[in-house]
Amino acid sequence: MFDLFRSRAKAVRYLLGALLMLVAISMVVTLIPGFVGAEFAPENIIAEIGDDVLTAREVQIIVQQQLRNNAFPREMAGVYVPLIVNQMIADRAVAYQAERLGFRVTDADVALVVESMMPQLYQDGKFVGREVYAQVVAQQMNMSIPEFERNVRKQILLTRLFNLVLEGVVVSDREIEEEFRRRHEKIKLDYVSVSPSDFRSKVGVTAEELKDYYERNKASFQIGEKRNVDLIVVEEAGVAKAIQIPDEELRRIYQSSQERFRTPERVKARHILLMTAGKSDEEKAKAKAQAEDLLKQLKAGADFAALAKAHSEDSGTRDNGGDLGWIVRGQTVENFEKTAFTLKPNELSDVIVTEYGYHIIQVLDKEPARLRPFEEVKGELAKEESTQRVYDRMQELADQARAELMKNPTQGEQIANRLGLRFLRLEKFTPGDPIPGIGGGADLEEAVGSLAKGGVTPVVQVGTNRLVVAAVTEVFPARQAEFAEVEDRIRETLITQKAQEMMQQTAKRLEELVKSSGGDLEKIARALGLSVKSTSEFGRGETVEGITSTVYLEEAFKAPVGQVVGPINAAGQVLVVRVTKRVEADMSKLKEERNEILNALRRQKAQERKELFEDGILARLIQEKKVKIHDRNIQRLTALYRS
Repeated sequence: MFDLFRSRAKAVRYLLGALLMLVAISMVVTLIPGFVGAEFAPENIIAEIGDDVLTAREVQIIVQQQLRNNAFPREMAGVYVPLIVNQMIADRAVAYQAERLGFRVTDADVALVVESMMPQLYQDGKFVGREVYAQVVAQQMNMSIPEFERNVRKQILLTRLFNLVLEGVVVSDREIEEEFRRRHEKIKLDYVSVSPSDFRSKVGVTAEELKDYYERNKASFQIGEKRNVDLIVVEEAGVAKAIQIPDEELRRIYQSSQERFRTPERVKARHILLMTAGKSDEEKAKAKAQAEDLLKQLKAGADFAALAKAHSEDSGTRDNGGDLGWIVRGQTVENFEKTAFTLKPNELSDVIVTEYGYHIIQVLDKEPARLRPFEEVKGELAKEESTQRVYDRMQELADQARAELMKNPTQGEQIANRLGLRFLRLEKFTPGDPIPGIGGGADLEEAVGSLAKGGVTPVVQVGTNRLVVAAVTEVFPARQAEFAEVEDRIRETLITQKAQEMMQQTAKRLEELVKSSGGDLEKIARALGLSVKSTSEFGRGETVEGITSTVYLEEAFKAPVGQVVGPINAAGQVLVVRVTKRVEADMSKLKEERNEILNALRRQKAQERKELFEDGILARLIQEKKVKIHDRNIQRLTALYRS
């Protein structure tokens, strides 16, 4: 919340959240073979929205970044790519509709957002120049300035229109009470359960069955292509040891860049916020009264951090007691700034009003504008300069190792030893195998996986502190697996299948017994040779011993005490349950959670409304032929990830 609150300009406040995706785009993007170049060729166009074109490259930038951040498993990329494409198309459709409705984005709007995203482009309030701007955008976004600013404009349009649509989301007191009850009511159960694990020990598999399964499914048993790979690893820690920067040099850097170390007047503050945006006059009056009550408690000695955690609606600072850290002039909205810079250390403000709501501010510390002395910044300078030199040296060593490997791909170990670098040899490596001492290396696996014998990868960054270059010294072609190589796998498959079949037969009998026994759980258990078990009290979503998932027990939560419910299919387990106790939520504690529940329900409703709004706009624009989606190209892109 505070990231939005603290920016003075409305355009910036609206957009910081929506632009997080842009900020996250990696400095290095690995494009999938087959889409490099010819970006606007017909086969590389994913969708056309008005005069705008969404290309495969733009989708790949997002997908590859998500993969690097482990947002989803690499093997699931084929499932997630269409979802990412759909969202990108929907976002652009909404931005296009906003333009049609007369929303306009000025260069000043874009400049405000760029300044908020990239403060390093402004020194003492002055723009450092287009050349540096281009470098930063290329490094952080893998885009040109026009591409980047075009995306910023789209996000501005999209966010402005969404803000209008989402205004006035209302949550009733009844909905809050129902959600509180849902969260806190508990039940206790007696139950009978069956699962495949109950039958695994009762099934057997003969040698004939194993052989027969292999022969019938032989084509599915393949040993994938494998490679012997030599790796040369450049590690930050090793390179850093060799770099020392004398004090004299650090002092020269300090003298030549003193402006960097001038700090403006600033205050360290914390606050409690009760929001008024989107609330009725009655709700605003209640919020003001609550703020005044909190102020009285604070003046009487109450703990500020504890009250902020319990009552503040600034989700960005609430969990750390309302702490805003250090703020400077121009960083917050006007009335907040005026108050914060007027207060003395440890002084409390009155209840103040901003466009976000009612605030109580406490200033913890103040600093005048000053030039930080050399001794204070020496450590920062040393770390900064050392880091830059380490990275430069790492890249230099990696490039040198690669150049030598290109000439002699079988001499990896000798090259690594000569350069003082780490060497690893992987025997019969398959993408997905662990790489000892390296960790996850999806980009490295991808680079190695396409090489023939003698091939050398580009320099690949692995994690945050390693550069790796690899040479393939041998390739073992994919082949049909022999029976002995997959016998254990087949046995496990057949045991699982038989156990599942036995469980299904028992579950069917269980259903018949529920109907014929009149709900006598003990009688049902005896008929199947099972036992009745009991749970402790539990709420929705809690873990209960003996039950694989309580997510499927909603019907039991609604049933009266004594009622038998089931059979219930619960994540591979079949249950018949009897409700033995119900513990109602303690409504006297609702007040403590009311604001949190209110905000959660608002977010939920806003998200639902947003999705409906997106779907409606997209359907209309497709009908008007303003949006054209190239399904074949989406399928082609998805297939590359699936393979």
